[in-house]
Amino acid sequence: MRNYCLLLFLIFIGGSIQAQESAMNSTEITSFKEKVIATAKTTKTINTDFLQYKHLDFLADDVKTSGTMVFKAPNLVKWEYTNPYQYSVIFKEDQLLINDGGTKSKVDIGNSKLFKKLNQLIVNSVKGNMFNDADFTVSFFKSSKYNKAVFIPKDKKIAGYIASFELLFNKNDAQVYEVKMVEPSQDFTRIIFSNRTLNSPINDSVFSN
Repeated sequence: MRNYCLLLFLIFIGGSIQAQESAMNSTEITSFKEKVIATAKTTKTINTDFLQYKHLDFLADDVKTSGTMVFKAPNLVKWEYTNPYQYSVIFKEDQLLINDGGTKSKVDIGNSKLFKKLNQLIVNSVKGNMFNDADFTVSFFKSSKYNKAVFIPKDKKIAGYIASFELLFNKNDAQVYEVKMVEPSQDFTRIIFSNRTLNSPINDSVFSN
């Protein structure tokens, strides 16, 4: 079975887009945060394709995978990898449900403060609303193509796995379309969302292993 801890961290995503960036001023930050929070509050479900790139310094090419992600408020998330392998992981309450090509397993993360925190970060990053998390220092940037929020963890345990998150938002609808998770080694995982459908009915059975 693939290491579920690694998968938990690989889920965080994003990328470096070559565009001229500048820091937001306080008025722009307030306006941006209000728009993102309002969008997150009205987002009950998300169904989207994703393309994931895992950059490892010792490899010449990034590892590329793809699949679908489903979110249902308040905190159900399913990542299903379909290419080049079949693999799914579901975050449900205090459990991690894994299906590795038909081999199913269940991991209880309820007793782990770190994993519960990472689960919360997954949910909040999908929705784009992490601004009230006291465990991070947040910086805001803008370009002609996107708005960006960069999160630096204050918690030493989280910082041991994650150096930073970068969430990229569409300028018009304040939806996250890329996330980048940078590890302390400076390896990173980038995921690009596409074909997003919002607030369509999703049965709870989708989140069964």
